[in-house]
Amino acid sequence: MIATKEKLYTFAEYLNYRDSTDNKYELFNGELIFMAPASGFHALILRTIFKVLEREIERLQLDWQVMPATVGIRTDKAKSRIPDLMILTAEQCQEIRNMTTAVIEFSPLLVVEIVSPGKDRIISVTFPDLQLTPQMVFE
Repeated sequence: MIATKEKLYTFAEYLNYRDSTDNKYELFNGELIFMAPASGFHALILRTIFKVLEREIERLQLDWQVMPATVGIRTDKAKSRIPDLMILTAEQCQEIRNMTTAVIEFSPLLVVEIVSPGKDRIISVTFPDLQLTPQMVFE
């Protein structure tokens, strides 16, 4: 049996990657990582957090948007994540409007990642001016 080597993708190749499915992928050290659909419980948590953040933004009359898991973020040379939620300013939303693939390379105001029990692949996310780790979320 011959072992095959998985193709490693550059960030540019990742941005242009299309297959014949509606699958979502993250990029980790050049490897495409399939994102399985969320569990029902995960989806309910996501909806609750989305609504709370959106209501608070409206109450404070801020020109920000809560973005669900539709916008990715570049976290390193060959890494990109699609977080559960992020908050963007109006200016940042204008920037993504013309993107072919909505993957940002700037720091959003907030990133939310819902971590499910038993997940062994928790990755810290580093931005040029911001560092987030799973522990910081709950401290």
